Amino acid sequence: MKRTVGEVLITLLERRGVDTIFGIPGVHTVEMYRGLDGSPIRHITPRHEQSAGFMADGYARATGKPGVCLLITGPGVTNAITPMAQARADSIPMLVISGVNRAETFGQEEGFLHELPDQQAMMAQVAVLSQTLHRGEDLERVVDRAFAAMTTGRPGPVHIEVPLDVMKQQIETPPERAAVETRRSPDAGEISDAAARLSAAKRPMILAGGGAVGAAEAIRSLAEALDAPVVTTTNARGVLGGHPLCIPASPSLPSVRQLMAEADAVLAIGTQFGRTDYDMYEDGKAPALSDLIRVDCDAVQITRGRLPDLAIVSDAHAAVSALVEAVTPRASEAAGAWLAETARKDALAELSAEYLSHIDVIDTITKALPDSRIVGDSTQVIYAGNMYADISQPRGWFNAATGYGALGYGPSAAIGAALGGAATPTVCITGDGGLQFCLSELGTAVDEETPVIFVVWNNHGYQEIERYMVDNQIVPEGVKPSAPDFVAVARAYGMAAERIEGEAGLADALARAAATGKSYLIEMIVP
Repeated sequence: MKRTVGEVLITLLERRGVDTIFGIPGVHTVEMYRGLDGSPIRHITPRHEQSAGFMADGYARATGKPGVCLLITGPGVTNAITPMAQARADSIPMLVISGVNRAETFGQEEGFLHELPDQQAMMAQVAVLSQTLHRGEDLERVVDRAFAAMTTGRPGPVHIEVPLDVMKQQIETPPERAAVETRRSPDAGEISDAAARLSAAKRPMILAGGGAVGAAEAIRSLAEALDAPVVTTTNARGVLGGHPLCIPASPSLPSVRQLMAEADAVLAIGTQFGRTDYDMYEDGKAPALSDLIRVDCDAVQITRGRLPDLAIVSDAHAAVSALVEAVTPRASEAAGAWLAETARKDALAELSAEYLSHIDVIDTITKALPDSRIVGDSTQVIYAGNMYADISQPRGWFNAATGYGALGYGPSAAIGAALGGAATPTVCITGDGGLQFCLSELGTAVDEETPVIFVVWNNHGYQEIERYMVDNQIVPEGVKPSAPDFVAVARAYGMAAERIEGEAGLADALARAAATGKSYLIEMIVP
């Protein structure tokens, strides 16, 4: 029995393991919505397409699976460009499926609804792949190509656009078949070479980036075998969380850089050596690295940042698991643990009293809600945590304060993360400025019964920007936007909320929030 392209598309997504779609329906996508009737896929309706993209991003980071958006042509996809750019910067798999006007109208600029001069070309600037489905019979191969692009090499956002006339074409549903395996296995010779170098080193160390989160257990085994300290970047926090060999501190800090400089072999796993991780203060003092071995799923990515002495192009889990089998375990004298402990203490000593007080807020959250996931926006507590935060689990800390740096990311991403991993408590730390980018998404959290605890760090404006202006002898301007009564707004959406003064009552407020099992807002007034 033939069905429309829109209906078959939903079936193909089901087969790919998609269980959640984020989108706002419109006349340019309704044919695809026909396929959702009777489908096990859950549809989430945000208040804005930018939030749909950030929700898909948070879902992907929490689950390791691509986040999927279904958006109208024109303003729907242009609103999603910012989340796609954030996903590209942080190597997050995201699939954006949109409508587009009939192919015969492309480039005509005759005033068709939601018309763009060349939508596919525009989206190709931020997507790792953007493709138009010109014929219904090509649907399966285009979907396969999209998933291959998201999971082969460096992950990122992918865009498929379906013209209105193609969306209604009647096609046969393809028979089920196994998906093509896209994970790359390491070269045995390169693994042998890397194992020999690491085994012979007197002071090996490991740098873990966002691409390492799926290999956490293997990294633990390798670090213990080598007695090697492990530095985790922002997107790798929680890899080895709480372990004696873990250094949950930014490689931009002098103490961490010193340890990196003294290592005689460095294994970098899934890290792009991005400036906002390795040179946050733009002082150009990142150290040279001896005998650098880079593991990355993308051969092109290995050519960016630090050029390695040995490159291993492979899925991180496969490569690290092979190294565990190949290295010669060191007779442990706890030297690695001592080095890591020293680096942790020195890193904290280098931070300001203000940053340390912000890190105390993070510690309060992790103690009150063990194994919680903290999703952040660009705000002071998150900046401090990116410098130092010991998180208990992989995928337990992420935000948009590095890389592309989109403001307003946190609340929507936290909703997506909670929908993808509801068993883990999810806390969103956002500022009074950032929350106003997406304040209406409190309604989405209530609609979807998503138990996110929103902690609003209300410091009365863009305080970090104001401070930067003052430090550079610029009279502050535009940094004091007024804020609504966040507690009243939350309650207006049907969300329980409370206000606390400073940090003293946070632990008790978190306990009250968690006890509800529902979304909850805590506004923290910061002096």
